[in-house]
Amino acid sequence: MDNFVREICITSVSACFECVNSTPYYAENPYDVKLNGNVVLENVKTNVFSFFDLCPDTDYSFEIGENKGEFRTLSETAALSVKHIGAVGDGVTNDTIALQNAINMCPKNGRVRVEEGTYLTGPLTLKSDMTLEICEGATILGVTDENLFPIIPGGFKDLVTGEETELSSWEGTTSPVRQSFISGHFLSNVRIVGRGIIDANAQNSTWWQNPKRKDAARPKLVFLNRCENVLFHGVTVQNSPAWTLHPFFCKDVDFIDMNVKNPSNSPNTDGADPEACDRVRFIGVRFSVGDDAIAIKSGKIELGMKYKQPADHHTVRNCLMEYAHGGVVLGSEMAGGVTNLTVSQCYFLHTDRGLRIKTRRGRGKYAIIDGVEFSNIRMDNVLTPFVINMFYYCDPDGKTEYVWSKEKLPVDDRTPYLGKFTFRDMTCTDCEWAAGYFYGLPEMPIKEINIKNVDVEMKEDATAGACAMMTDAEICSKRGLIFRNVENVNLDNVHIKGQMGPEVFRD
Repeated sequence: MDNFVREICITSVSACFECVNSTPYYAENPYDVKLNGNVVLENVKTNVFSFFDLCPDTDYSFEIGENKGEFRTLSETAALSVKHIGAVGDGVTNDTIALQNAINMCPKNGRVRVEEGTYLTGPLTLKSDMTLEICEGATILGVTDENLFPIIPGGFKDLVTGEETELSSWEGTTSPVRQSFISGHFLSNVRIVGRGIIDANAQNSTWWQNPKRKDAARPKLVFLNRCENVLFHGVTVQNSPAWTLHPFFCKDVDFIDMNVKNPSNSPNTDGADPEACDRVRFIGVRFSVGDDAIAIKSGKIELGMKYKQPADHHTVRNCLMEYAHGGVVLGSEMAGGVTNLTVSQCYFLHTDRGLRIKTRRGRGKYAIIDGVEFSNIRMDNVLTPFVINMFYYCDPDGKTEYVWSKEKLPVDDRTPYLGKFTFRDMTCTDCEWAAGYFYGLPEMPIKEINIKNVDVEMKEDATAGACAMMTDAEICSKRGLIFRNVENVNLDNVHIKGQMGPEVFRD
């Protein structure tokens, strides 16, 4: 294939490609795409584009201007309609049994097709070696009765070996949790594709009411436990009771050219929280949520010490983050560490913070973040583009003196480590609180921060606020780059416009 695009994913009924260029999220110029000689995509403005409703095991060609490419869809063993299994799709009839039966009955490497309609359902469980196709005009809609979401225990003990295995997680620890709307345990080779909608319907339920006073933690919209080779392509997921996409100890999970939407005031509705996973990709995803857009995690200290499993080899590229607390966030539950992360060609719009790392004492000696690179990013109306905070205070233990003390404490098995971070080739406009806020521990300073080819412009009528969520945080407005307890700072071609005080403050 010509190098004007790169292939992102191919299924039996869909395909996704990415234009090879340097512009964040949006293409430099809109373009049309022909498929087998016919224009099927008009005035495409983004770098990522997709085809749906394709035929299995079929050759296709496409054109963008003078550039051409070819691909072949995957073969499959069978395809079945949920309506043939008894689903009604009228938005009133409870279709849980029909949808679950269709999934259960699907042959290996087969496809379940959810056709146009609204399918009211309780929690659904996926299985291995299948494609779930949610067509345009189809909505899988959650029931509103909390009691129809069973409580899943935190884990189980193997009756033969006695070993404990986690089944559910809440904010970095194993915990009883209401069953997620869509879930999968120990699966492989699963694809959820199409232009339809998965709507957990939390806005019409009681999930967001008194969220911390439930008899068990709220369900996620999607929870994947120790799964491999899972793809979400094209679908819209929305109105989650809590975290929206939560892969847990998974490998090779892709979220491609899809929408993640929750109201801005919905509690703890992160867009995606890959936890202790290996090789996760977010490409062409659009986020507008009530908390962080992407929060990369690896558990609190119990899971970190037990498995020593970092969040490894993650890619975030050509994504749009809107109305989120943070655009791309690392932590705070990162006791297993975060390694080999690249974030590039993304556009952050109206997020509180852009690129954000949060940790604290107590995350543990395996809580290592190192060798992380953020590049080619545009930010508009982001309060503080860059934040690294080693005094993060959320959760009851976050308010203790051990966490908030600015004294130099002993380094021990509870002390996290932040290594090298690179921020380059970025433009940030209409920022408000500070260009960047970096605060390491006195006993374990941040090792190295490199900022190159970065322009930050402050908003003329900027508000004031705390850049970092930490006890006794200073209130900032139109500040420059603030560094506290950072060993090495390297600035190259960095320009800050409209700030009050110095461009760079080091303490």
